[in-house]
Amino acid sequence: MFFTEKKGIKIAAQNRKAHHDYFVEDRYEAGIELAGTEVKSIRAGTLNLKDAWCETKSGELFVHGMHISPYEKGNIFNKDPERVRRLLMHKREIRKLQALVKQDGYTLVPLSVYFKDARVKLEVGLCKGKKSYDKRETIAKRDALREMDRHMKERNH
Repeated sequence: MFFTEKKGIKIAAQNRKAHHDYFVEDRYEAGIELAGTEVKSIRAGTLNLKDAWCETKSGELFVHGMHISPYEKGNIFNKDPERVRRLLMHKREIRKLQALVKQDGYTLVPLSVYFKDARVKLEVGLCKGKKSYDKRETIAKRDALREMDRHMKERNH
């Protein structure tokens, strides 16, 4: 008998700064080319996406600035924490992203890293930069929603 067990998605890290600095237009899922000790380190939760960004080069997609701390028990097998890592996507998707980034002033930003089944996946966002007035507007909307929720909660009790 053959059983397929559907395992959930476990988020390892999120890039909250990306939502503050960019308008996320579209999201894509990509695999990451990692070493074994890097996967163990991600499972331990020692991953930082804060200043990470993606780049297409000669038909391939790479992530820069993603910091994966060295695995404690990894000794000689540990890789450089800041090394450039290749992302795994279909070639047509990479070409499409490359064209959009060149043409329309978009940028590719890693939004989150998660485990899907046993594989590590990276969610890449096709983003447009926010101006400072856009950031203030977003903060004002969020504060207004919070204030309304607070008043509704008081009214219901």
